[in-house]
Amino acid sequence: MKGTDCREQLPWLIVGAMLTALTLVLPALGFLEWISLIPTLIGLYRLCESETCTPKRAYFYGFLTVYAFYFVIYHWIVNLYPLDFIGMDRFSAAAVVVVAWLGLPLLQAIPGGLVFLLFHALHRTPTVRRYPLLRPFLLAALWVIFEWSATFGWTGVPWGRLCLGQIEYLPILQSTSVLGSYFVSFLLVAVNALLAYAWLYRKRATLCGALAAALLVGNLSFGAIVMAVPKKTPKAPVRAAVIQGNISSQEKWSTNVSYIKSVYGDLTRKAVQDGAELVIWPESTLPYDVSYENESRVFVRELAKECGVPLIVGAFYDGYNALLVVEPDGTVREDFYAKRHLVPFGEYVPMRGLITFLFPPLAELSALGEDLLAGEGPALFETAWGSIGSLICFDSIYEQLTLSSLREGAELLIVSSNDSWFYDSAAVYQHLSQAQLRAIESGRYILRAANTGISAVITPKGELLAEIDPLTSGYRVITVYPREQTTPYTVIGNLFVYLCILLVLLPFAAEAARRVRDRSQMP
Repeated sequence: MKGTDCREQLPWLIVGAMLTALTLVLPALGFLEWISLIPTLIGLYRLCESETCTPKRAYFYGFLTVYAFYFVIYHWIVNLYPLDFIGMDRFSAAAVVVVAWLGLPLLQAIPGGLVFLLFHALHRTPTVRRYPLLRPFLLAALWVIFEWSATFGWTGVPWGRLCLGQIEYLPILQSTSVLGSYFVSFLLVAVNALLAYAWLYRKRATLCGALAAALLVGNLSFGAIVMAVPKKTPKAPVRAAVIQGNISSQEKWSTNVSYIKSVYGDLTRKAVQDGAELVIWPESTLPYDVSYENESRVFVRELAKECGVPLIVGAFYDGYNALLVVEPDGTVREDFYAKRHLVPFGEYVPMRGLITFLFPPLAELSALGEDLLAGEGPALFETAWGSIGSLICFDSIYEQLTLSSLREGAELLIVSSNDSWFYDSAAVYQHLSQAQLRAIESGRYILRAANTGISAVITPKGELLAEIDPLTSGYRVITVYPREQTTPYTVIGNLFVYLCILLVLLPFAAEAARRVRDRSQMP
């Protein structure tokens, strides 16, 4: 293998990456994810064994592999076109869509290439050469660190986590309640890496196959047991409604408030007639500032009084994208939840001066005209049924935000979202999958209300109790149970990620210690 040409491995790398991305786009094919990375990892092993593969080349091939993966994941960006609701002409809209589709994978591929670079370096350490079966697990740990790194900064978007490909196979995901979603991503890479290793190094095929089977079967068995054990529900239930008005972003800023009031007023009244005690509206249902007395604020106050139930309403509030509670007596509570992780180029423009200079249409992408303010803290709503934690749209793909709400005492979670930009593409299903992960990690029911879908009620095991299809209007009233019990993951957080970091550092630390020892023994 030492005479292998690096360039010969590129097809292996790309094919495996794109096949794996398809399992996230089409989760019904998720069972293939346990083998789809094998071509990529065979190519990576061969790269590392090749004498012609320099660190620079290792990074470059890693960059291309991660880029191909995310290029497939983000195919739905084309659904943003034509962006006419923000007054953008067709040419500028096409340019923005092309830049976004090419640019988002680029932002992920730049750090993603480091996975190959670091594995190339680890592959050559004396520790790994002495214990070659460390390689599959080191590779899995590196991928976990990469996924985790995507939760930091405005360029980090953890949209393509490998574990999302398993959303149709909930028993496999139950271990996330213990070690988080990164653990399942680790297992996926480790199993593929062990099988790829078995293919290349036949002498270890039996051992590698046995280890891969043990990881998969062990995790699946744990999940099956968890799914079979009923969750304790000691607290009083609440009949809650999620409302989906099917008013898109394109319509929202071009229609008058009377239409929005009519749609959400009628659906809310019907939900209350069906027994709803608590009503959840989507993100920015009212695209107006309701921090002062105006037509929109009067409307929600009067509707809450008429229906006699609390409304949790998505609207703008003094510069924030917010959720606020309107009490049955018509009082708008002063406390509100403000979206904590704003969407770059949707709700604010990072590095606005530079972006405006380089590519003005991208700086004009926001429909709001000015940057929103980011919220701080979980801001729980205290209700008769317990403490409610909130997430708005983009918030739900960052597990740290959910953890902070849980540690403040959230007993029930709501997610208000606006996915209308994506119509009924794969993006709306991928976003729903993120909420299902948060439900399993937290052990909480999640009420998800989205403008045009998918609205859903999710159990602590990630099951969909009810959902409303994309691009339809409607409501669902479901009994849910606030819960006080904490999952192990709520307590330990991303400890598993830190263990992966430690595993990656050990071979480097062992080599550094050896060099220090050798120097100390020199005469």
